[in-house]
Amino acid sequence: MPIQDTTLQDQELGQRLTALTIGMDQLERRLSRGHGVLDSEGLVPIYLGQDLVPAPTYQDWEEVHSELAVLDQATQHIGPSPRRAFLEDMLRSLRTAARLFEGEELSFKEKLEQLVGVPAEPVSEDVIQDLQGRIDTLLQDAGYRSGTLAERVHRWEADGAIASADLGPTFRALMDEAQQRTDALIYPTGDYTMVLNEVRGVPFTARCNFNAGQMDLNVDLNFTRSALKHLVCHEVFPGHSTQLLYTRAAAERGESTPDVLLCTANAVTGCVQEGIGDQGVHLIDWVEDTNDAIHMTLRRLRSASATSAAWYQMGAGWSEDRVRAFLRDTSYGQPVWIDGRIRFASYSFRGPFIASYWHGDEAVRTVRERIRPDQRAAFIDTLYGQMHSPRSLMMFQA
Repeated sequence: MPIQDTTLQDQELGQRLTALTIGMDQLERRLSRGHGVLDSEGLVPIYLGQDLVPAPTYQDWEEVHSELAVLDQATQHIGPSPRRAFLEDMLRSLRTAARLFEGEELSFKEKLEQLVGVPAEPVSEDVIQDLQGRIDTLLQDAGYRSGTLAERVHRWEADGAIASADLGPTFRALMDEAQQRTDALIYPTGDYTMVLNEVRGVPFTARCNFNAGQMDLNVDLNFTRSALKHLVCHEVFPGHSTQLLYTRAAAERGESTPDVLLCTANAVTGCVQEGIGDQGVHLIDWVEDTNDAIHMTLRRLRSASATSAAWYQMGAGWSEDRVRAFLRDTSYGQPVWIDGRIRFASYSFRGPFIASYWHGDEAVRTVRERIRPDQRAAFIDTLYGQMHSPRSLMMFQA
């Protein structure tokens, strides 16, 4: 059964949208020589569709804007639907990316709304306080009752920190179980695996280095088993690696429109990509105990805090010291993590995507929590087998 009911128009639009995006990626790389707003990462960091949709050779950005206009016009002939919502959001995102690649200066607000496709505002203080309250209750249930909430969070993380020598074996054990659960509940991943690659001095916590078959882990940070489990689910199974395997196979079989090959694009698609990763533990039903519940709630708190902090830093003009104090007092994060968030937010192109984690997670979580058990298969097919913006995913109806 096809993953999505596609028309010829859908397939043609998907083909042209994919070609346009990859053509933009190649043009930006060629003109910037690794020194543009995306450095060497490119618009599409990992692309597995070279033999399915090769990149056209654009000579300049005028050609890109001409193709964007053609696709804009074609999208207007699609009736109101999640597909139309996605195409509208994606084309706006790509148009914004092209403006930035051409050297135009845009505000952080414009980048959030037009490139990432999320509101230009901090997360509500009520939401943050609610998450802090849940963590407080969970920590008390786990026996952490004395001291401030920050002190108890730090003590819980320190008590559960994995020794350096145990990181590799723990990673392998977690990855094996995550793959078994993913194969049973999401998609058969075959013989694909990853190895752990320990890195230092980087602004990220972990990264999916798919082509090298490794998960990069920032060992300047300490990790509990629950934290490492979340990262395995986010980066490998059922997160980024699984989405790459799924979309490549679905596009190759013609079961999805070719634009699913853009799942790693630094565009509006990034929100749902990160949402799949951050909801990974839940998607494979792997919350085992109170420690997992603490970490998953703490992760949501830190995602919300980082989204707010990025706005305060880049949108409201707060000093780095003030932003650092906000993150310390709100998220209870490790100093290395806090420094990494501040560096991340300051990047010209990638910085606004710090908000994609919170908004993508909220979109995937909201739909996941509202579906009935008999709708799960359709939800997974839609989530992995189609490209979405947060707006189009929220329109899901089984």
